[in-house]
Amino acid sequence: MESLISYAEEQPPSSLMTNSSSLKQESNESGSPKCVGGFVLVHAGAGYHSESKAKEYKHVCKRACQRAVDQLRAGALAVEAVTAALVELEDSPFTNAGLGSNLNLSGEIECDASIMDGKSLHFGAVGSISGIKNPVLVANCLLNEAQKGKLSAGRIPPCFLVGPGAHDWAVSHGIPPCPSEKMATRFSLSAYKRNKRKMELAEGTVPGQNRTKKRRQSSENGNGSGCLDTVGAVVVDLEGNVAAAVSSGGLAMKHPGRIGQAAHYGCGCWAENSGNMNPYSTAVSTSGCGEHLIRTMLARECAAAMQSEDAHQALLEAMQNKFISSPFLTSEDRVLGGVIVLRCCRCVEAQPSPNIQGILVEFLWSHTTESMCVGYMSAQDSKAKVTDRDAGGETGEGTAGEAVGDGGREPGGDGAEAGGSQVRLK
Repeated sequence: MESLISYAEEQPPSSLMTNSSSLKQESNESGSPKCVGGFVLVHAGAGYHSESKAKEYKHVCKRACQRAVDQLRAGALAVEAVTAALVELEDSPFTNAGLGSNLNLSGEIECDASIMDGKSLHFGAVGSISGIKNPVLVANCLLNEAQKGKLSAGRIPPCFLVGPGAHDWAVSHGIPPCPSEKMATRFSLSAYKRNKRKMELAEGTVPGQNRTKKRRQSSENGNGSGCLDTVGAVVVDLEGNVAAAVSSGGLAMKHPGRIGQAAHYGCGCWAENSGNMNPYSTAVSTSGCGEHLIRTMLARECAAAMQSEDAHQALLEAMQNKFISSPFLTSEDRVLGGVIVLRCCRCVEAQPSPNIQGILVEFLWSHTTESMCVGYMSAQDSKAKVTDRDAGGETGEGTAGEAVGDGGREPGGDGAEAGGSQVRLK
């Protein structure tokens, strides 16, 4: 059956997670402490990552973490840092976002992306956009423009644009276009040719092939999760502001105009600072089969679950009850998805400093797919850490302990694992 497999950093028995440390401090000209820091968690997608490309996925996650941390160290807010991380992920030819995205049925690249600022609660998204190398920049620009207020004659600024209209809006706001042929890579082109051949075999359009046999073979292999590797990031800055972003080229061989979870509100990402009845600031970014994530609004569901006291258990329950066993997905044989989550709150200090307020950050991830490459880094770290865990429990860098729980719907389904740790910023 589909099962929930839990992973966490090695730790004392009394604690679920570890990795606690103090943030470096600098002094300004007046001699008072100046806090510089924050934390970033990124993913290169929930799916299947071949061993031949494992190093590339790890390297791009490290670079994305470093880009975000560089922004945080320079004093940028969370939304700027999360954008920087996504640009790095989109620029990699190995990820299914921006450059090298999956091609659709017509052999074209159409991308989705969204970003959410936990401080203002503003959201920006683009769907099915072509000819833009970094869709997240358009989403971020939409968010920034919305924060400026109403347009002329009292018009409401858009937060979600699609297709040619999104492309034209982006260019008019200073985002350079990129010819579609330059966005395709040899990897994405070869994948398109393979997938097209599979479809032709399955549909019996190739002369001399046994239609029934090939349709069965395609059905057995076509529901793999290798093409689901949407990318994303979540960030908290030292002020406690959170932000989340996600970007995707969508499912391979998708119908032109199809928009996945990466552009949908509450499905691809979520970010919300603490306040009112929420004791924790939360940020979530998802990956997987867009239709599954849209129908369950998984990003919003996981964010809501993070208000529980036990974050690790809450994430496991959310993935089980709101995703794997969701009544909205009862017709699905395999439920494919993954999330990265962070939540944070102000530390209660025995001797609080008037200049520095500590922030406790808990970061977690969970997925039902074969693997999910995750990287994380705080502004006090010299380099990022990366892990690429598969459903069998193998790990990349770092150590892990294992605990198995009940769950699932179908025999032979993918496992769902969850892991994480915590870091203290002060």
